Amino acid sequence: MNFNFTDEQQQFADALRRYLDKQYGFEARQAIVRTEAGVSDEHWSAFAELGLTALPVPEAQGGFDGGTVDMLVVMQELGRAIVVEPYWSTAVGIEALKLSGPGDSEDAALLERAAQGESKLAVAFHEPHARYDLFSIDTTATREGNGYALSGTKSVVQHGAQADYWIVPARLDGEIALFVVARDAANTQITDYRTIDGQRAATLAFDATPARKLNGRHAGAAALEHIADYGVVLLCAEAVGALDALNHATVEYTKTRQQFGVPIARFQALQHRMVEMLIHTEQARSATYLAAVRYGSDDVDERRRAVSAAKVRVGQAARFVGQQAVQLHGGMGVTNEVAAAHLFKRLAIIETTLGDVDHHLARFAALPGFATADA
Repeated sequence: MNFNFTDEQQQFADALRRYLDKQYGFEARQAIVRTEAGVSDEHWSAFAELGLTALPVPEAQGGFDGGTVDMLVVMQELGRAIVVEPYWSTAVGIEALKLSGPGDSEDAALLERAAQGESKLAVAFHEPHARYDLFSIDTTATREGNGYALSGTKSVVQHGAQADYWIVPARLDGEIALFVVARDAANTQITDYRTIDGQRAATLAFDATPARKLNGRHAGAAALEHIADYGVVLLCAEAVGALDALNHATVEYTKTRQQFGVPIARFQALQHRMVEMLIHTEQARSATYLAAVRYGSDDVDERRRAVSAAKVRVGQAARFVGQQAVQLHGGMGVTNEVAAAHLFKRLAIIETTLGDVDHHLARFAALPGFATADA
């Protein structure tokens, strides 16, 4: 596949990179991580001004109606800078509203606020016992008057405490449905914490919490899987950006670290190792680009196959490149003083978010045609 970004996409990427290089360097990022909030409202406002929050929103709600390929541009740049603001969670929440919302006034208003950067979103995929099973859901919804009430617990909700609204899967009469819950809704307990990669996550406990059901044509179990696949594609794109940054940091470090009076970058064995790191990254990039293109396919199995293949290849690359980068950095590679350690941590979390390598290998192998092709 000959894959090239359009001029507009490349210009968008260049503008975002210039901003991040100037305003969101490693030390600035670390200062944000150390704050109590763990995110920066100032940078979030800047992202909105740059058009990042409007990119995935439909034009009818004030957005640019960007697809997954457009989002690749953004996520790769955010991955390079290890950005900690809740962009991924909000983008996935926007996709959930686009897929599952009926498009009524409440959904439209929420999408408009998201496009302007006024509302942040998060999808509460996980439950404490479920590991990677999207459909192992114990949270229940009951009808109460003209609305619904949710009871249950969601765990490791990415930027859950920073979101203004959550998209929450729950069981209604035994079937999976999706609900919108406001952060300030009654009977909600939020436990916010920092994850090892400097991001934020939360446990959400609902006890008869008021909620609004999404009643679009695609709002059940199939929609939940579709939304998760979108999240995986964006995570893979972020990982590709982080891999690029980790490769660059490693090459630069080996030019300065000396052994036997010469930079270790001159040692042929280490050059070969860095070439292998680059090969893993390029293979991950190719798989991710293919997944972004196939995400919009009408063939559900084709989408699943491409998304899981990308997640597997990205997970393998994340582990290999991260481990090699740490080795080549020596003891510095595991300290908080260098970006490489933080890039590796972020890659490790991406590898285990919405299914690790083993999970997606099993999903890929279970798709029709795999056994026939293998034979």
